[in-house]
Amino acid sequence: MKAKDLDKKFNANNEDIIDDLDLDSIKRPYQKQKRVNVDFPPWVVASLDEEAHRVGVTRQSIIKLWLVERLELNNDNRHRVNG
Repeated sequence: MKAKDLDKKFNANNEDIIDDLDLDSIKRPYQKQKRVNVDFPPWVVASLDEEAHRVGVTRQSIIKLWLVERLELNNDNRHRVNG
């Protein structure tokens, strides 16, 4: 299916387009992942697991969420001081 036809189908909002998408090759632009390894003491892992279980996500998800939140906070604070 051509892109313009998919756009029309999507914009018409009359039918589901999920079957027209190749979900096996989907990629998020500008979101390339890079693997890193981090060692934590056992009490940190236990705390992460407890919080992840409470929220209903994986340990990796809670780590990523908290790191992104902290980086965004730091970035906002830097802009306030320098801007």
